[in-house]
Amino acid sequence: MVVQQHRLRGGVCAAAAMVGMGVAATAGCSTGGDAVADARPPGDPVATVRNAADVLADAGTSKARTAMEMAAGGTRVTIRGEGGYDFRRTMGRLKVVLPKDPAGTDEHRPITELLAPGALYMKDRGAGVPADKWVRVDTTTLQDGNLVTGGATDPAAAAELLRGARSVTFLGQEDLAGVRVAHYRGVTDIAHAARAASPQVRGALTAAAQGFAEDAVPFDAYLDDAGRLRKVRHQFSFVNQGRTVAVASTTLLYEFGAPVVVQLPAHRDIYAGQIRDGV
Repeated sequence: MVVQQHRLRGGVCAAAAMVGMGVAATAGCSTGGDAVADARPPGDPVATVRNAADVLADAGTSKARTAMEMAAGGTRVTIRGEGGYDFRRTMGRLKVVLPKDPAGTDEHRPITELLAPGALYMKDRGAGVPADKWVRVDTTTLQDGNLVTGGATDPAAAAELLRGARSVTFLGQEDLAGVRVAHYRGVTDIAHAARAASPQVRGALTAAAQGFAEDAVPFDAYLDDAGRLRKVRHQFSFVNQGRTVAVASTTLLYEFGAPVVVQLPAHRDIYAGQIRDGV
């Protein structure tokens, strides 16, 4: 699959600033299982993929795992997250684990992230931030709309990004963690997705459409028989300080209907001071 290159206006990768990593990843598309020889899609591929966000809203909640693989030059790292998401409220909670240092020891504490419409809250993020305080980021002002910044793509944004899908190909039925899924591959258009997105996500995707010089993003999406998105992988690429940085962001959804409780911090619990770099 040919990966389009995207350049973030402004030069500096938001992900490096927010998760304290100086690099960011490509990865091949994972199939999640052996494909079954089934050339007939269960419906129109483009319409099916574009409708994934609506189906998730109907499903309500799910547990989620995320992986953001980053590569620049000869360096490759992976940031992982796990938690739950409420697609009706477009709110979620993830525990994000940063990579170990070269010696194999944990260099950073896990970051707790609360995802909400237009905002990202992070705890245990950044040197100088008190342990009982949260850092709040307005995702509508980020150059990537938090598709990359937090080290985990907001699951709702990952699904809403598919509303701009085009050139979609059905690759067959596969087994993904014991669930039969339909595998689709294509390219989505960020600007088109932003215009078609739900109001809760529109601001962040609009920021991403303005921040990326090119709108085309390759993806692989896996939907179950109910049309629910079980896995999606987006591939981004941009230039950061003269280096090409490739990012493959994967979101895995499972246990639909699981309880998801997200309580946003009070204003007094949000840190208003300066965050030091390098963490």
